[in-house]
Amino acid sequence: MTLKTLLPGTTGATGQQLTLGVMGGGQLGRMFVHAAQAMGYFTAVLDPDPASPAGRVAHWHIQTGYEDEQGLAQLMQRCDAITTEFENVPAPALITLGAHRPVAPGAHAVAVAQDRIQEKAHFVASLPTSGIGPAPYAAIESEALLAAVPADLLPGILKTARLGYDGKGQIRVKDRAELAAAWDQLKRVPCVLEKMLPLKAECSVIVARGANGQAVSYPVQRNTHVDGILAVTEVYEGALPAALCDKARAATIAIAHQLQYVGVLCVEYFVIDDGSADGALVVNEMAPRPHNSGHYTQNACDVSQFEQQVRAMAGLPLREVRQHSPAIMLNILGDLWFPEGADKTARSPAWDRVLALPGTHLHLYGKLDARPGRKMGHLNITGTTVAEVKATATQAAAMLGLPALP
Repeated sequence: MTLKTLLPGTTGATGQQLTLGVMGGGQLGRMFVHAAQAMGYFTAVLDPDPASPAGRVAHWHIQTGYEDEQGLAQLMQRCDAITTEFENVPAPALITLGAHRPVAPGAHAVAVAQDRIQEKAHFVASLPTSGIGPAPYAAIESEALLAAVPADLLPGILKTARLGYDGKGQIRVKDRAELAAAWDQLKRVPCVLEKMLPLKAECSVIVARGANGQAVSYPVQRNTHVDGILAVTEVYEGALPAALCDKARAATIAIAHQLQYVGVLCVEYFVIDDGSADGALVVNEMAPRPHNSGHYTQNACDVSQFEQQVRAMAGLPLREVRQHSPAIMLNILGDLWFPEGADKTARSPAWDRVLALPGTHLHLYGKLDARPGRKMGHLNITGTTVAEVKATATQAAAMLGLPALP
């Protein structure tokens, strides 16, 4: 359906206060709900978890599965437009919703992001003359395709085509024997084998695109992952070469335009050591939603990624982004509640000490139980200079028992 301008504080098509809905009740949904409510919208969340972070703060929590017909009907009855907070929402559910209410991003864009094989084909189609593309790869969906894998793709990383995230569903392989064993380990589901490349850095770009084709880009985020999970994001002048950043932002906007995307989109890249001073960009994957690496925008920019998400789905003008402070984001996992090991009693980290540091901004997600590996929140650190922000982030990491900053 066509997106219309949905002015906050007005009566919607449902005859009640104009309401924005979100499929998914995790932390991204929670921050979307906060942003929408700050702008005057009512909110509704569909998520089966009675204690979902977003469901606990929304005006309405529809507690059903994502394909439950009654739940989807309730969401449509409540909402004037609907978005999603994670890419594994079943695309058929978005098709059902999209037949009756504006949905942004649409089912097609989400379906492409759900399948690495489709996703890589989309990257190739979006960036034909940019010099940027995915790592050399082969799709493996049958014994014949497994046998036909070119030798120069090894060593590589075998990834499930669907449902992999935060390093899950991925196995490094050195030779054909390990590749065959890894495919067996992954239950022979459709997979992609990607060639291992010499990595210099990882980065990501967040763009927001409206239904009218307007697109705005955030600065390039330099990311550090630990065990496949984002640990640190750094965003300031000099974090990556300027020319590389310009190419990444242009490529991300091209990817969004090719999809006719509406909403907030994050695209992740590898910076590869190709012998040049800056390195070369390789596009890795995309997330059709706000992204962990964009959380710094809440405190370092004059418009957050979540407000842009609201603006895009409500048909409001998107804001050109101004980053007013250098920033570092530290991801907070449940491990911090167990400083002596997972078998001990959980205890809250020393937030009072951390928050005494200049420029610290704590965002906890309202999850009731801390568990090792579970995303519990993030800490944004801002300041007037890069040196100041780095010094504070180093202190905060040491206080929390996090690994030293890269």
